Amino acid sequence: MLRIALYLALAIPAGAQFVPGLAIPPSGNNQKATVTQYIGPVRVTIDYSSPAVHGPDGKDRRGQIWGKLVPYGLTDLGFGNGKPAPWRAGANENTVFTVSENVSIEGKPLPAGRYGLHMIAGPQEWTLIFSKDSNAWGSFYYDPAADALRVTVKPRKHEYREWLTYEFTTRRPAESVAELEWEELAVPWTIKVENINDLYISQLKENLTNVQGFGWHGWVAASQFCVTENTHLEQALEWAEIAVNKPFIGEANFTTLGNKAQVLEKLGRKEEARAAMQLAIHHPSATPLDLHQYGRRLLAEKKDKEALEIFLLNQERNGDQWPVHVGLARGYAANGDPKQALEHARKAAAQAPDALNRKNLEAMVKALEAGNPIAQ
Repeated sequence: MLRIALYLALAIPAGAQFVPGLAIPPSGNNQKATVTQYIGPVRVTIDYSSPAVHGPDGKDRRGQIWGKLVPYGLTDLGFGNGKPAPWRAGANENTVFTVSENVSIEGKPLPAGRYGLHMIAGPQEWTLIFSKDSNAWGSFYYDPAADALRVTVKPRKHEYREWLTYEFTTRRPAESVAELEWEELAVPWTIKVENINDLYISQLKENLTNVQGFGWHGWVAASQFCVTENTHLEQALEWAEIAVNKPFIGEANFTTLGNKAQVLEKLGRKEEARAAMQLAIHHPSATPLDLHQYGRRLLAEKKDKEALEIFLLNQERNGDQWPVHVGLARGYAANGDPKQALEHARKAAAQAPDALNRKNLEAMVKALEAGNPIAQ
């Protein structure tokens, strides 16, 4: 009976009456809290009420939480449907786990939705329960028939936490680790988004039917996502073509043509990619900075000779202006001509548009004067 009384103490303090929606302090002064984490485009939220290690009467319950206040295993709560029940993973109303898209929890699938989160505690392992019933008060009417998913996890030691807290302790592009932390214990579980790029593509398609698609910029950005992630490349090419050619939206310019060239290169269609890039670099819209950045990209790809050709084209078209000499300094240095590189580095330093660029170019000059290589 002591265990049951302690368990119920998290729910309804003596003399209090719970009335949903009434603007009074929460039962037991267990304050409500919410934590949200995005995993790429997927929103994950945990809503919970947060009990303290020190009870409402101020008593220190440290060392009395796990296996006592929160019993190990299923427990007959003496109220509700009379069935042994798990812990509500918090206080008061259900702890609620909400996810906007399908995910996997500890490698097992969980559909998008709103779930009551319950836990079966144990000294060595815990069972997490995601219940389709998310509107209950506590676990008094918990029914395993409503389980959407159960997974088993390992608890671990944690620095002292006075208030029960949920955190997302690992955050990666396609996964995160959620963790319950209270007293000196943590219970972590891994949430993964499978096929995350499919979700991005689906959302991009929807975006492009809206205002984001009323111009070529959105179509280029969408296709560049595919290039960067090396995914859905045929879709990327379709979007790239729209950015160049679609009536009222498309426009042939350095950016759209260069984007198309990148997609074709990714698809292995090298001759078509080369032709599209030639159109881009010779297009009147290509600025000195456009050509410079393309040359830098070629240097990064170890195409040093091709990069120098672009830097020379930039000089031919745009003459003595920023950043023509910067590119020539880098191009000549990469092609083994430090004398020419130093000459153009000095000119570039004199033309630098701001203090940061001037400082970097002066460092380049010093490196070349000393016969040292420069970072490309």
